[in-house]
Amino acid sequence: MTRFGIDAPTFLRLARGDKRPHPAHQLVAPNSLRSRALELLLKEVRAGQLTDDEALQIHERMTEIKVRLLGDRVSRRVAWGHARRTNSMDLAGAEYLAVTELQADMLLTTDPQLRTMASDVVPLADLEDLFTG
Repeated sequence: MTRFGIDAPTFLRLARGDKRPHPAHQLVAPNSLRSRALELLLKEVRAGQLTDDEALQIHERMTEIKVRLLGDRVSRRVAWGHARRTNSMDLAGAEYLAVTELQADMLLTTDPQLRTMASDVVPLADLEDLFTG
């Protein structure tokens, strides 16, 4: 089994697509994953890119994706350390790194800035890695 740390944009991409992760894989993320994904959907609704109904349909599909959510003291402390070491990283990005570092094998993110920051900390995966066994 491969464990993938994922971020909110990647989570939304999975919810919008027809493919689901290979059953041999597990997704892990910070507790805030679903709220951050909803914030991204809300931005799209406010920008006129989605209707409320479309956003809520994506939300429903998000709830069907199994993700192990973590928010323990150790992961928060590690996230704090990552955020303090890098001036360009916010705590949200640092949380994805921390959870991946502590509980996953690779980070799967579509965010170019997070990919750059993560490259020195954790191995990176591509989206297609999630669909193969």
